[in-house]
Amino acid sequence: MSTVPMSPVSMSPVSTSTALLTDHYELTMLRAALRSGAAGRRAVFEVFARSLPAGRRFGVVAGTGRLLAAIERFRFGPAEIEQLRTAGVVDADTVDWLASYRFSGDIDGFAEGEPFFPETPVLVVEGTFAECLLLETLVLSVLNHDSAIAAAGARMVAAAGDRPCLEMGGRRTHELAAVAAARAAYIVGFAGTSNLEAARGYGVPSAGTSAHAFTLAHDSELEAFAAQVAALGTDTTLLVDTYDIATGIANAVAAAGGNPGAIRIDSGDLASGARAARAQLDAAGATATRIVVTGDLDEHSIARLASAPVDSYGVGTSLVTGAGAPTAGFVYKLASVDGRPVAKTSAGKRTRGGRKEVVRYHGPDGVAVTDLVSPSGDADGNQPGTEPGRAQRLLLVPLLRAGKLVDEALVGAAAVARAREHHRSAVRSLPDAAREVSFGHPCLPVVFAGEEPSSPA
Repeated sequence: MSTVPMSPVSMSPVSTSTALLTDHYELTMLRAALRSGAAGRRAVFEVFARSLPAGRRFGVVAGTGRLLAAIERFRFGPAEIEQLRTAGVVDADTVDWLASYRFSGDIDGFAEGEPFFPETPVLVVEGTFAECLLLETLVLSVLNHDSAIAAAGARMVAAAGDRPCLEMGGRRTHELAAVAAARAAYIVGFAGTSNLEAARGYGVPSAGTSAHAFTLAHDSELEAFAAQVAALGTDTTLLVDTYDIATGIANAVAAAGGNPGAIRIDSGDLASGARAARAQLDAAGATATRIVVTGDLDEHSIARLASAPVDSYGVGTSLVTGAGAPTAGFVYKLASVDGRPVAKTSAGKRTRGGRKEVVRYHGPDGVAVTDLVSPSGDADGNQPGTEPGRAQRLLLVPLLRAGKLVDEALVGAAAVARAREHHRSAVRSLPDAAREVSFGHPCLPVVFAGEEPSSPA
């Protein structure tokens, strides 16, 4: 098969299958399940994280729209089957089965952008054992990456308060991961991205001006700034720390005729640098000039800049690497077979059998108080420790039915806009502790029907 351009929707070659974005053992298990007869048994798989990264108050589900688009193209065409056959991964019976494969089951999941807590199932995949089994690696690779970025980004947005954050980590990660990261960051409240593919594929606003190389390519800083203003207008952001920041600010003011739109500081002590810059700009009459800071920022350094006269933040490396937690820790576990609950009992990795529902309960003030995980069909029962009739919201919503999207707006740019709004609303309903970036415990307890609740901070 010829090489073709890449699509951010599936993160795989356009007009080709996503089916080989998987692990070898998915196919060997399929081969054996076809032999044993287990392939056709009705199965339910659930996706959950055993814990949150240390100190985090909540996680965020992201990547759902990308995943649903990728599942639609999870097909084994002639090229994929020939690759597997030639490598000896599959036998003739498995080849015949794969040739007509398309996922025909049901998927329910948390709405994209929804906060989640440990051990709560955020995605439920139901169908035959074989068709569900094959999706494991794809599901986990998409959700683990995007949800990790979203959780980190949400903490940065909380630390920034009303000041906007721009995603600019494309040069610090894999080129396709950069697109997914920009998408996830926008969902949790980043104002935009430097990544043009994310802008094209998902409607994320893009922005950018210049790097130090642009200044160095000119005979003087003033000449560089003048050229940038001439090309981009006075509202452009001028990078003032190539040489001396105070001199750079003076050159920026001169080049913009007294009122540059913004300056950017990318090095040094950003708090003291911003204060000195604000004083210098104000003294020069450039009181409306904005101050943008960049340079290895994370949620903690952003929080420390809260009292500094900073107008916006540019965040790169820490965001696209999950701020120290590059995976959400999701696992994909079998919960029932032919309606019978099944569970692992191994130490440290036990699972709870049976298909489940998740309900989030809210107090009279609209603030969430707990999540209840119940056997499917029991979600309307009374939550232990609360009064009957307390406001509740079912978190697992239909995504696919019989392999088909329940709503076309679950994928593409429409999904991103919807997820961004859902995240804003859902986070607003969490307890105040959710927006703290200091080390703490999950901000909501999780109650499993018949078990004692976990404890929040």
